[in-house]
Amino acid sequence: MPVILGIPRETFPGERRVAIAPRHCELLRKAQMEVLVEHSAGLEAGFTDDLYVARGARLASRAEVFEQAEILAQMRCLGANPEAGRTDLPLFRSGQALVGFGEPLTAIREAADLAAAGVSFFAMELVPRITRAQSMDALSSMATISGYRAVLLAASHLPKMFPMLMTAAGTITPSKVFVLGAGVAGLQAIAMARRMGAVVSAYDVRPAVKEQVESVGAKFVTLDVDSQASEDKGGYAKAMGEDFYRRQRQLMSEVLREQDVIITTAAVPGQKAPVLITSEMIEGMCQGSVIVDIAAERGGNCDLTHPGETVVHRGITILGPLNLPSSVPYHASQMYSTNISAFLRLLVRDGALDINREDEIIRETLVTHGNQIVHPRIAELAKASQGAEPREVQV
Repeated sequence: MPVILGIPRETFPGERRVAIAPRHCELLRKAQMEVLVEHSAGLEAGFTDDLYVARGARLASRAEVFEQAEILAQMRCLGANPEAGRTDLPLFRSGQALVGFGEPLTAIREAADLAAAGVSFFAMELVPRITRAQSMDALSSMATISGYRAVLLAASHLPKMFPMLMTAAGTITPSKVFVLGAGVAGLQAIAMARRMGAVVSAYDVRPAVKEQVESVGAKFVTLDVDSQASEDKGGYAKAMGEDFYRRQRQLMSEVLREQDVIITTAAVPGQKAPVLITSEMIEGMCQGSVIVDIAAERGGNCDLTHPGETVVHRGITILGPLNLPSSVPYHASQMYSTNISAFLRLLVRDGALDINREDEIIRETLVTHGNQIVHPRIAELAKASQGAEPREVQV
C-alpha cells in the first residue's frame, strides 16, 4: 500500500500558494505515495482540481485529508499560521507526519502543541545547507522570489525609470539601487535591478560575499567596520552587537544619500531583524527615493517600516511588504513543490514512512516526535520558556 500524502488548502490570510503542484503528483506516485488533495487547494495558485486529477491525485474534503493522510504537506504549518492553523489541531492524529514552514525557532508554543498531538513535525526552515539538501532548500526558493518582487515594487513606486535611455528629449540617467544584504534575496534583487538597467551597489556584513555581489553585476560597498565572525556555519549572517550596528549606520548614511532605491534584506533566523536604517538616515536621502524592506515580517531593517503598509516620510517612500512569494503563487508553488517533493522522497522508503534520525537532513529538520520536542536547539528554547530541565522536553 502506498503512503497517503495529504495536501490541505492553505488557511493563512492572503496565502495563495499550495504545497504540491500537479506536476509533482506523478513523481510522488512513483515514489510510492498517493496524493490526496483538498478540493480547490491549488486554485489560487492557478492549479485547478482537474489538473490534479489528470496527474493521478485524488480529491477529498479537508476532514478526509486529515483523517486519511499519513503525511501532511503544507506551506504554512501551525507555527506559521498560529490563528487559523489552530483549528486544525483536533484533526491531527498521533503518528502523523507534518512537513512545511512552521517558524520553529519562535513558535515554541505551537511546536509544543504539535508534540502533544503526537505529530512528527519537520520544519522546512531547518533544512541544512549541505550539498545533498540543495534540492530541498525552500528558504532559498522563496527568497529568490522575494528579491525579484522587491525590485518590481521599487520600480512601480519610484518617480524615475531604471535604465539609461537616449531619447529625442535628451539622455535619461539610470537610477541607482543599493541592496543591503547579499543573501539569496539580495543577489536576486541585484540581478533583477541590473536587468532593468539600474546602476547597482550592495553591502553585506559578510566580506566573503563580495565576489558573489560582483558576479551579478553590482559594486560591493566596503564599510570600515569589524565584520569578523559575522557568518554562522550555515552561511547565514549572525546577529552582531549594537556598537557594530551603530558604527555601520554612521558609515552607511553617506552611501544612502546617493541612492534612488534601497532594498533591505538583512535577517537573522529566529531573531528580530537588525535596524540598519534610522529615521535620521532617511531624512538625508533624496526626495522621491524608495525603500523596500523585505525584512518587514521580522520587524524590518528600517525603523520607519510598518509591516504590510506603505509609509511616506518627508518625501521618502518606505514599503514593508509581507509574504512576497505569495504574490507569485504559480511559480512559488512549483518551486516549493520541488523542494518538498525531494524531502518527501527521503522520508518515504519502500512504501513506508521512515523517520531515520541517523540521516542529517531528517535529524536537523525534525522538531517534534513521539510526543516530545526533539530538536536540541528548540528544546533548549522550550526549556528556557517553561523552566523545564530535560534536553528533550516532554509535553
